[in-house]
Parts: sequence; structure tokens; C-alpha cells
Amino acid sequence: MPPYGPSSPSHSASPPLPAPAPPPGGVPSFPPLRVRGGSGHRLRRAVWRQRRAMAAGLALTAAALAASGLGGSGAGSGRGSGAGAADTAGSASRHVSPPVRLVSAPVRIADAATVRLLRPGDRVDVIASEGAGADSRVLAKGARVAQVPSASADGAEDGALIVLSVPRATATALAGAGISAGFAVILC
Repeated sequence: MPPYGPSSPSHSASPPLPAPAPPPGGVPSFPPLRVRGGSGHRLRRAVWRQRRAMAAGLALTAAALAASGLGGSGAGSGRGSGAGAADTAGSASRHVSPPVRLVSAPVRIADAATVRLLRPGDRVDVIASEGAGADSRVLAKGARVAQVPSASADGAEDGALIVLSVPRATATALAGAGISAGFAVILC
């Protein structure tokens, strides 16, 4: 039996004291911790703000174009639904001319070699001249070439026929002048 059991008379002695705590020591120095990816959040937030600003700018531009009637396809009549929108659309419609409808006008150019230089989509000025000593005049400025003859087309002495996309009034002037005048073109 152990000498220090519960029934032993020497149990009245106190238990031994624990060992004293070690003296306080300094914290070793170490470089600061750097969290990876911390700046990525700021970058994403900045890009998000930039996208939002760009979207707001594009929306404002679209609204301005819709109010001015310069939207292109003419889907609306240029009038808004509110009083303020009607005033804006009304003032914008006074400054913007209606879209010009283009027609196809066949024109015989006197110099067939010049016509061989043309391609569909080119822009040309059409000049009419009555003769060698007569004054020449510009009948169409910046007309778009719609069609040109194929390379195998004959009749070089008569010139070559091209098709231009021009407003109706210009097409009328070209047809009237084509009866008595010869035409030349200048590439724009």
C-alpha cells in the first residue's frame, strides 16, 4: 500500500509548488505578411467602375441620337412620349433634313479607259461638257458607283455605261444633260 493513501496520517502535508514560469522573452522580428491577390480585388473594382461609366456614356449617346433623329434606320418618327421629349424631338427635327432617297442612274462616260478604273462602291464627281470650247459643269458630287461594265464589253468608241446611286433630282439632271453633253468622271 502506498504510504500517502487517504488513510495515512502524513497526508496533511501540502502538495509541492509548480515550477516558476520562465522569464519573458522578446518576440523575434520577422518581415510583415503580404496577402497575395489583395490588389486584384481593387483592380476588378476599378474595371467594373470603368465598364459602368462606359455603359452610361453609350446609353446617353444612344438617347441623344434617338432624340435627334440620327439613329439611321428611321424606326421612330422622332417624337417622344412626354412633353419634354416632344420639345426636344421637335427642335431636333427642324435641324435635321429628311433622309434622301437614292435612285439608280445609268450614265455613259465618254472615256471607256477611265471606266475600267472604277469599282462598285467608288465615289465619283460627274462632269458634263458640251464640246471642246464650252464650259464644263459638275452635275453630281460624290456619287456612289453601283455597277460597272464587265471587262469584255465592246463599244469603246461610244464610251462605257456605268450605274450611279444618286438622289432623284441629280438623276434627272444627268439624264437631261446626257442627251447633248459628254460625261467625264473624277474619282473622289
